[in-house]
Amino acid sequence: MAKELWEDLRRHRLDKVENFSVAHILGEAVGIPPSATVGMLSSEASPCKSILWKDIRVGNIVRLQRNEPVPADLVLLRVEGSQDTAFVETMALDGETNLKGKVCLPFLSQYGSIHQIAESPLEVFVEEPNLDLYSFNGNMTSSAETLPLTNEHVVYRGSVLRNTSEAFGMVVYSGEDSKIRMNATKNPRIKAPALQAEVNKVVVLTIIFIITLTISLTVSYQIMKPTETRAFYIASAAVSGFPIFISFVILLNTMIPLSLYVSLEIVKLCQVFLMTSDIHMYDENSKTPMEARTSTINEELGQVSYIFSDKTGTLTNNSMLFRRMSVAGMIFAHHPSMQRLQWSKQSQEKLPSYATTPSSMQAPFANSSPTRDRAPIQHTTSDLLRYAEDHPDLPLTQAGKALILSIALCHTCMPETKADNTVDFQASSPDELALLEAAKELGYLLTNKQAGTLTIKTSFGGASVIEEYQLLHVIEFTSDRKRMSVIVRMPDDRICLFCKGADSTIKGLLRLSSLATRRSADVARKAHSRQSIEAENYVKRMSTYNAREALSGHSSLGNNRLSTSGVRTVNSQDTSAKWLADEDMEILSSPVEAESPLRFSYELPDRLQPSSSITQETLESGTLPSKDIPIDDGKLFENCFQHINDFATDGLRTLLYADRYVSENEYISWSRIYKEASASLEDRPQKIEDAAILIERDLELLGATAIEDKLQDGVPLAIERLRRARIKLWMLTGDKRETAINIGHSCNLIQDFSEIIVLDHELPDDLNHQIHPQTWRITHVEIAHSVVVVDGQTLSLIEADNMLYASFIELAVLVDSVVCCRASPSQKASLVRSIRHRVNGAITLAIGDGSNDIAMIQEAHVGIGITGKEGLQAARTSDYSIAQFRFLVRLLLVHGRWNYIRTCKYMLGTFWKETLFYFTQALYQRYNGYTGTSLYEIWSLSMFNTLFTSLPVIFIGIFEQDLKPETLIAVPELYNFGQRNRGFGLKIYLQWVALALVEAIAVFFLMLGLYGQATFTTDNGLFSMGALAFTACVIIIVTKMQYWELQNKTLTCAIAIFVSIGGWFLWNVILGTTYSDNTIYDVKGGLFTRWGRSALWWLCLLLIVVMVWTFELMMQMAKVACRPSDVDEFQQLEKDKACWERIKLAAKDEVTNHDTDAERETARAEDAEREREVQELLARPRVMDGDAEGVRRRHSAHDGAEEVIELDELGTRTGKAAATVLSM
Repeated sequence: MAKELWEDLRRHRLDKVENFSVAHILGEAVGIPPSATVGMLSSEASPCKSILWKDIRVGNIVRLQRNEPVPADLVLLRVEGSQDTAFVETMALDGETNLKGKVCLPFLSQYGSIHQIAESPLEVFVEEPNLDLYSFNGNMTSSAETLPLTNEHVVYRGSVLRNTSEAFGMVVYSGEDSKIRMNATKNPRIKAPALQAEVNKVVVLTIIFIITLTISLTVSYQIMKPTETRAFYIASAAVSGFPIFISFVILLNTMIPLSLYVSLEIVKLCQVFLMTSDIHMYDENSKTPMEARTSTINEELGQVSYIFSDKTGTLTNNSMLFRRMSVAGMIFAHHPSMQRLQWSKQSQEKLPSYATTPSSMQAPFANSSPTRDRAPIQHTTSDLLRYAEDHPDLPLTQAGKALILSIALCHTCMPETKADNTVDFQASSPDELALLEAAKELGYLLTNKQAGTLTIKTSFGGASVIEEYQLLHVIEFTSDRKRMSVIVRMPDDRICLFCKGADSTIKGLLRLSSLATRRSADVARKAHSRQSIEAENYVKRMSTYNAREALSGHSSLGNNRLSTSGVRTVNSQDTSAKWLADEDMEILSSPVEAESPLRFSYELPDRLQPSSSITQETLESGTLPSKDIPIDDGKLFENCFQHINDFATDGLRTLLYADRYVSENEYISWSRIYKEASASLEDRPQKIEDAAILIERDLELLGATAIEDKLQDGVPLAIERLRRARIKLWMLTGDKRETAINIGHSCNLIQDFSEIIVLDHELPDDLNHQIHPQTWRITHVEIAHSVVVVDGQTLSLIEADNMLYASFIELAVLVDSVVCCRASPSQKASLVRSIRHRVNGAITLAIGDGSNDIAMIQEAHVGIGITGKEGLQAARTSDYSIAQFRFLVRLLLVHGRWNYIRTCKYMLGTFWKETLFYFTQALYQRYNGYTGTSLYEIWSLSMFNTLFTSLPVIFIGIFEQDLKPETLIAVPELYNFGQRNRGFGLKIYLQWVALALVEAIAVFFLMLGLYGQATFTTDNGLFSMGALAFTACVIIIVTKMQYWELQNKTLTCAIAIFVSIGGWFLWNVILGTTYSDNTIYDVKGGLFTRWGRSALWWLCLLLIVVMVWTFELMMQMAKVACRPSDVDEFQQLEKDKACWERIKLAAKDEVTNHDTDAERETARAEDAEREREVQELLARPRVMDGDAEGVRRRHSAHDGAEEVIELDELGTRTGKAAATVLSM
């Protein structure tokens, strides 16, 4: 309760800070005391006054200045400056850090000042407040005309004005009606661990057991009551049934471990300390450690089934890099010193690297293709620049100039010259910024853009020249058009159209569109054939393995799918062999060459080795053409589309460029049509599109570009490991569909041969006909890997129909991953809520870095914040925060699993020890006439949980590590222990209780038979018998918790054992010297003068403890021999030195790249040596004796043969042949 109060106070303080922020409006100040007034501001010689955000009302005209947050949803009225465009940053709304341009309605420019606008008879009509961040419907009416208001005219609360000196807007939505507040979670739910529900059931069951036992003992007393009359000393001491019942309740009530919840908080706080102290989750670049803001749900980190991730700032690094260009059928790489796509820590060097996936981590997908022998890249953009200087008139130079010029002209960026004369660019799209920066590096620098004129400083292939291009028209990009065009007047007075867009759109606009379509289809057919082979091979291998598993009596993890009806359970007799075969079994059998495990965007496989668009001899020689050779259009198209395919496969974002010269008469005629379409009030977008089609035709292909949306370090490897851990990852982003799909490819979320299911409300088929057939196919047809892609608008339509939404969730649960683009914060939260409620047993985790991710972070079972470039909004409201997405692997697979196991063992140990100790009390009642007399001295009894047995169970809940972190990272499949709730449940609880009952019976009757009924001892009274049973229970509890059940035995074990057992004997020393009431229990001097001096007492104690230890040992041996678990096997493998070395290699996160032939040759030799070592390990005999030789295990397959399974290349190629682990 105190914790919840603190959280409410913290939220109240944050709300207060925002509500009392100051804004500036036209008119009188409202709600601000004189001491708080910022002062009178002046704009155009007229005053603006200050107002608190909480007092802003609809109709106020707000003044915004550079870098000032927007206090309400505003319709833009005026922008000061020459650009007439206000640039705003919307990362708090949609997570995107690129600036977006907002404009005023054109007719507002006729007013001389904002005050003239305020005094004019303008009326604004808007729609009702709603959640949609990507559309806005309204209109503005003046005396002369009515113009529509769209999203480009509105600035939303949560945005920040950037690179604009001043802007004015009228409030249309304020307070809770603003879009950002409509998308916020108003009342965040209080999170409680799913394991708590199971614990509560067990507590209820324990209460029922105690009540049943109490009633039974009371009934037994009533049966035995007539015998009391025959004993003269108690003949008149008869007690009624109710006081006896209450006495048994008091005697046995501590079997309900009230200390469980108190000690559990201590355990979880210590778990948090260990997590936050982990140096492997500390980001050195930002100096940011892992932080925890709650300890309540630590164990749920080890049970996650679904991860919902933001894209920008979470998976990506918020930076775009120009990487490749295809010119005249040849590839040129940019940044040649960092040509490889990498995902290691080296990617944060000065020259950024690429992000692609090693083949070892693409298993079982990437390695299933035929042998690939990709040649290294031949050319870089530096080569092209030198070539242009030497051969300025050859076709390749002219083609390069045309492509780079089109990059420099076809965009919507604004240049900004700084004080040191360097030029920066303000862009509404990070893609355009990366392209313009590349054009600058390649000799085409945009220096100025004013009054419809583009000034370009050209230095490509010669001396610097400044040229001016008149910008005539910009036909903007839309999601429907998938292209943008600019029409410019060239320095030689010719008019040229430059167009860029998706290859699927541009190829239909080319002059030779039929030829381009045929060549594109050929490339697509070959790629599809290769992908089909990979998918079929994967399915075939999985089917073969599953058939083998069926024969051997094991269940395959590969078929373990979550469904809306619940979690499919599988045989718990899963072995390390099964996991590794399930995920990586094709490594040794695949024909993939070990020396080419990395894929490069500039390398082409044999199956699609392109022919040069210049000559075949040119390509084979690896040299650029030195003479004028005609270009073959067919080869040009084939190579360019092949390059596009390879770029996309590597996760790069591609664009095709084309141009066309337009005659003066054609332009004049077309511009008249376009102007009429732009001014139309009805069906304006379609009319603009129809007009654009008239001029965007008969284009000439210039080439293609490829941009990398730079991933954070280690993201593909992290996603691969999470996938192997049977965690489904959903990417929820505010970005457009094409961008989301490209990132999905680059981060390994979407495989090369994945079947992508796009749900789109604009397709001819309705959504029902899009969803149901795909659900049937996935259910009845073997599909290697499937991904659903849906946009926010389509999702809104799906959510409006309950039946359709249920069908969508059913499909989403069946597929391997989901990509949701253009999703609002409320839609993200809704998807998380749906999975949390509809998928039984699924634990959800949401991770993001911006305030637009707060809603889903609060909605998920576990919320993770990224302390990234978008600030700390998400981190502050999350349960846990990390600096990089890759840390999520260690947080879940290592600490999450440890916390789950620790918590489960702590609770099981607590219930077990209470049952063991107090059941001896119940057994003793038979020998005291069921009178409720305690076997144990009352003060000792009250200190049992606090002083003598609390430390062992607390320590196992803090320090237990059943497997080492390297093993858990190298074999992510071990994570399913928590997903399947194999650590705690009613069945496991009953097993532990049954064990406690057996051991309690052994302790009591051995004590009674060997010591209590002995005739040759000096003291076998009640206290000495109780002390014997008490001591035996303490020793058994301590040794079981700190030896038999604890795998990670350290100094803490000795401390727990010494303090607990030593503390009990110290307690007896203190009790024997200070005890005054010696009536019922003969305590005084017992340890020193009576039972402490009895050899029989100590011998009986030894026999009792040894007997129980023997029983424990036999139970564990039987379990390992008959039903060995995955943990048992890997614990043995960790003891094998050779296997342990390979596990450590497999757990490495870094990938070392070999760029030279000598380095590649050395790597191949090292791989061959490691494979030889693997074969030697395979030939070694294995015996299950727990020594360093490993594990040998026979399966009851039909042929009775021994089965040898290998832990294949879990690491990367530089992680060398990785851990080959032997079982069987």
